[in-house]
Amino acid sequence: MKLYVIPAGPIQTNAYLLTDSDRGEAILIDAPGGIWAKIAPQLQADGVALKALWITHGHWDHTQGGAEVVREANPHVVAHADDKALIETPEIMEGFMGEKLGLEPIPVDQWVEQGDMLEALGVNFEVRHVPGHCPGNIMFVLAAAGAAFVGDAVFAGSVGRTDLPGGSLDVLTKSIREQIYTLPDEMVLYPGHGQATTVGNEKQSNPYVRPE
Repeated sequence: MKLYVIPAGPIQTNAYLLTDSDRGEAILIDAPGGIWAKIAPQLQADGVALKALWITHGHWDHTQGGAEVVREANPHVVAHADDKALIETPEIMEGFMGEKLGLEPIPVDQWVEQGDMLEALGVNFEVRHVPGHCPGNIMFVLAAAGAAFVGDAVFAGSVGRTDLPGGSLDVLTKSIREQIYTLPDEMVLYPGHGQATTVGNEKQSNPYVRPE
């Protein structure tokens, strides 16, 4: 399995492409604007087809390229129902952002919940619900590889903003402590923006959320 970190879109949101050439399959985690043009050559180079698109949450910078990805590859789309309105009626987001963002609805095939398991590329991913940045933020935990894709819940030395509709610092703090800080310290966290970090690093030095 190979992992590609691909920043894309107006604010360089991280998308994560996981490919397995032996299986001929790939999954994409999040779809910032223009992501298809960036991943299509890599899919071809690795000799794989995109089988799934997993959305960590419904904010525009993680979904702007999703409709194009669906048209081009018809992947199985996964998201959390608490962000259903943002994903299916993205004009809501344009309303509170105060600008036209060129968003299109993304058809979701599977609404997942806390504790669900997803099988892809021959391995299992655990879904954990980490609201607070927005209601439907989820993370995908690949325990076999010591990796977790956390959306905008936590960053290296920071946390997701909570001033947009549906955000709550109290909820986010609880989510991070219960769902992220309970993972092994060596687990690598891949956030929606910026560089990767580890659970141990954030427990020790994140100034916004300290372990209980």
